Amino acid sequence: MTVPKLASFDIFTASEVWRLRRFWPLLLGVWLLAACNTEEVISEESFVFGTRVQVLIWGEKEDHARAAISRVQQEFDRLHRDYHAWQPSQLTAVNEAIAAGRPHRVSPELAQLIRDAQALAQKGNHLFDPGIGGLIKLWGFQSDNFSPRLPDPARLERLLKAHPTIADLEIQGETVISHNPTVALDFGGYLKGVALDRAAAILKALGIRNALINIGGNIMALGQKGGTPWRVGIQHPRQTGPLASLELRDGEAIGTSGDYQRYFELEGRRYCHLIDPRHGRPAGATQSLSILIPPGPQAGMVSDAASKPLFIAGENWPKLAQNMGLAQVLRVDDQGRVEISPAMKARLRFETPDLKIRETHER
Repeated sequence: MTVPKLASFDIFTASEVWRLRRFWPLLLGVWLLAACNTEEVISEESFVFGTRVQVLIWGEKEDHARAAISRVQQEFDRLHRDYHAWQPSQLTAVNEAIAAGRPHRVSPELAQLIRDAQALAQKGNHLFDPGIGGLIKLWGFQSDNFSPRLPDPARLERLLKAHPTIADLEIQGETVISHNPTVALDFGGYLKGVALDRAAAILKALGIRNALINIGGNIMALGQKGGTPWRVGIQHPRQTGPLASLELRDGEAIGTSGDYQRYFELEGRRYCHLIDPRHGRPAGATQSLSILIPPGPQAGMVSDAASKPLFIAGENWPKLAQNMGLAQVLRVDDQGRVEISPAMKARLRFETPDLKIRETHER
C-alpha cells in the first residue's frame, strides 16, 4: 500500500509544510489503511483546523467526486474562519465581550455550538471544557509555534482561582452572557468533530454514499469501499506505525486524543496540549486514548470531544466512560500499557507484537 500523495500541495505555507513533514508518518492519530486499491478512490487533501485533512470517495465519477470534496472543503474553511479562537472570528468577538463583561449577540449556529459544548462538558465532568482558553494560552498552545516554557506560577494560580468554565455562560435566545470574565472559548477540542458531521451531511445530500473523512485523526466512514469496509489504523503513540486496526462500519466515527502531536519537552518531561482544568496543567497519565462511536446524528462531534475527558481522567477512565455511555475505548497509559474495553477488543486487530493488553471493566 502507498499513502496517497497530496492533491493540493500549493495551499500550504512553509511552516505548515514543515509541520506536515514532521508528522507525516503519524497521520495525526489514525492511519488510513483504506486506499490500498485506489482505482476507484478519489482522494484530496488540505490543511485546515491546524491539521491534515483528507477526504476519500469511492465509486463515483471523478468530476462529481471532486466537486463534492470541494464543497466539503469550503465548509471546513468556513468553520475554521468563523470559530478560530485566536484569530479574528465570531469566537474571538464573544471572548472579547466576555472579558469586558458585556452581553454579546451571536449567530444561531454559534449559540447552538455553545449549547452542545456545554452539554458535552457536563457529561465529561468538565474534564473537557471549551471555556479554558485562558489556560491554553497561558501554556502557549494557542500558537502553531509554541516554545518549551512553563507558565508564570502566579498567573496560573490566579486563573485557577477564577475557575473559568463554559458552564458560566448563559444563553438567552442568541445573546451570550457571562459573569466570569476569565472564560475564554476555544473550540479546538470539538470543532473537528462538528466538521465531520457537516461533511457527512454534505456528501449524503450530494448523493455520495461511500466515503471516508479524516480530520487530523478523527475519522468517519460512509458506506464501504468496493464492497469491503473502510479499514483504518490507530496510531502507536511512541512508534511509527499503527498500534491496531479496525474496519469502520457505515456511519461510525473514531477519534483519538494523544500526547504526541502538540507537546513540548522540558527537563526530560513531556507537556502536551490537553490541559486538566482541575489543576491547570497538562494531563500526564495517558499517552493516547481512542473511542469508537456508533452511527448517529452527532457521531463525529462525540468522537472528537468525548476522547478528551477520558484521556484526562487517566486510570479512572472506565467509570467515566460508563457514565458517558461510551462502550468502545482503547487507552495507552503513561507506561505504554494498553487498556481496552471488551466491546473495543472485539473490533480491533493489533498490529504491534508483544503488547501487554489488559481488558478493563468498570471500577
